[in-house]
Amino acid sequence: MNSFSISGNLVDVIQQKIYFAELFIKNGKIDTIKPLHDVAFSGYPFLLPGFIDSHVHIESSMLVPSEFANLAVVHGTVATVSDPHEIANVCGMKGVEFMIENGKTVPFKFFFGAPSCVPATIFETAGAVLDSTDVEKLLQRDEIKYLSEVMNYPGVLNNDEEVMKKITAAHKLLKPVDGHAPGLRGDAAKNYIAAGITTDHECFTHEEALEKLQYGMKIIIREGSAAKNFEALIDLLKNFPNQIMFCSDDKHPDSLVEGHINLLCARAIAKGIPLFNVLKAACINPVFHYKLNVGILRVGDFADFIVVKDLKNFEVIKTYINGQLVAEDGSSRISCEKSSLINNFNCSKKKLEDFATPISMYKSQKLIPCIEALDGQLITNSLFFEPKIFNETVVSDTERDFLKIAVVNRYKNESIAIAWIKNFGLKIGAIASSVAHDSHNIVVVGVDDESICNAVNLIIEKKGGVAAVGKNQAKILELPVAGLMSNENGYKVATAYSEIDKMAKEFGAPLSAPFMTLSFMALLVIPHLKLSDKGLFNGDNFELIRN
Repeated sequence: MNSFSISGNLVDVIQQKIYFAELFIKNGKIDTIKPLHDVAFSGYPFLLPGFIDSHVHIESSMLVPSEFANLAVVHGTVATVSDPHEIANVCGMKGVEFMIENGKTVPFKFFFGAPSCVPATIFETAGAVLDSTDVEKLLQRDEIKYLSEVMNYPGVLNNDEEVMKKITAAHKLLKPVDGHAPGLRGDAAKNYIAAGITTDHECFTHEEALEKLQYGMKIIIREGSAAKNFEALIDLLKNFPNQIMFCSDDKHPDSLVEGHINLLCARAIAKGIPLFNVLKAACINPVFHYKLNVGILRVGDFADFIVVKDLKNFEVIKTYINGQLVAEDGSSRISCEKSSLINNFNCSKKKLEDFATPISMYKSQKLIPCIEALDGQLITNSLFFEPKIFNETVVSDTERDFLKIAVVNRYKNESIAIAWIKNFGLKIGAIASSVAHDSHNIVVVGVDDESICNAVNLIIEKKGGVAAVGKNQAKILELPVAGLMSNENGYKVATAYSEIDKMAKEFGAPLSAPFMTLSFMALLVIPHLKLSDKGLFNGDNFELIRN
C-alpha cells in the first residue's frame, strides 16, 4: 500500500483541539502526525475521524452490504455496527454468514452482532431459529462484536433460561449486549439494565432516555426512514457526551443517497450542541463501547478519516478507510461485484376469497379493534371503530380511513391474518412488502381485496419485494436476496424505490415513508397493537388477541 501525506485542520476529538497539521499515512495506518500550527487555518478543510452508524439493519436499506457501503462512504461513514437479525429471521445462520462474507468484498468496516431474537417472538412464524448454542458459536467469531438487541425484555425480567444463556455467553466473551426496551421505566428498566444490557436505541421520549442514562445505560439516538427520535433526545447530548451515540436503525435507499450520520452532526450543531460532544457521539463513543478496529486519528491507528469543508454542514470531500481513498467529491470509489442470492420463500399464490372478512368473524361485536399507525414512530395506538359492512362482509372505509391490513405467511401455506389500520390514507389500490419486521412475512394494506390479492401475488411471484397495485397500475421493486434486499447497484435501487414510494403517495398515503411504516406493522415487540401471521397482537400484555 502506497504511503502518502495530507494536511489540513486536524480535529482531535480526544484532546478536544483543532490545529493545522500534516498526517503521514503508511501501510494503511497513521505513521506520524506533524503539527504545523497550533490553531486552525481559515480556508483549509478539516480532517476528522470517520462517522459510525452505531446500530443499523443493513437489510432495511434493501441493499446487500457491499452496495450499502458504496452509498454510505460518500457521506463520510467508515463503519457500521450492524445487527443481521432481519436476514437471520429468514435464513438463519446462513443469512448471517452471507452478510459477513459480502461485507468483506469491499473496503468498509462492517461489525456484525449475534442476533438474540430469532424468532423475535413465539407469536409469529419465522424462517429460522437461533438458540443459545447457535448464538454462542457466533459470539466466538472475531467478526461478531456484540450480542444484538435483546428485544425480549419480558424474558430478561422473568429470567427466561434461553434469553439469559445468550446474555451470559456475551458477558463470558467480554462482548457488550445491546438493548431494545421501548417505554420501559422505573424498576423494570433498572432490572433490565442490571442484567448487563448496555444500550437502548428505542427511547422515544426525553424523560425515558434521561432515566436510562441516569441508570448508567448508553443511549443511541435514532433517526431512520420511519422512526425519528432525534428531536426528542438530542438535548441530552449536552450533558451526557460519553453515553450517547447516533444511529439510523432502518434506512431506506433513497434516504441513504441523501445522507447518513453526517446529517445528524449538522443538525446537532444547528441545535447548539458543542462540537466535540457531537463528534464523540458520531465517531468516538462507538469505537470504545464496541471495541471496534476503527481509527480515531491517533498515531498507530488505522487511517480511517474524512476530509470535510467545514464543521457546520459536514460536507464530505474525501473518505479514507485503512488509508484507501473510497469516496471523493460526492462519488464512491468502491467497486462492487453482483452478489449471489439466498432466500427462503415457500408459499403459493393466493385467491381473492382468501382475503374475505365476513362479519361473522367478529361475533356480533359492534366495535372492532384497529391499529393506528403513527408517522415517524414504530409504536402504534390501539383504537376501536364501527366497521363498514357490505354484503355481510367488513370492507375498507376510505372516507374514515379504516383500511384492511393482512399478513401472509411466506414460509408455508397457512390461513391469512387480517385486521384493520388507520392513517395509511390510501384512496385506491394496495401496497405490500416482504420486508415485515421481524419475521418478514408479507404485509399488505389496501382499499379492496382484488388490489390486496394482486399485490401479494406479485411479491410471491418474484419471491420478495415491495409492490404497489391499483387502477391498472402495478409496480414492484424486486428483492431476491432473502426477500429483503436487491443485488443491483445501490443508486439504481434507490431510484426504483423512490418511484414506488411516489406511487404509494399518489394512491393517497400521507406518511413520510409508507413502505417503511408498513414494514413495522408486524413488529410485535413494539407496542401497542400489531399484526402477525397468527393474528392481532397486544404488545403491552405480550399476547395474541382472540376475537
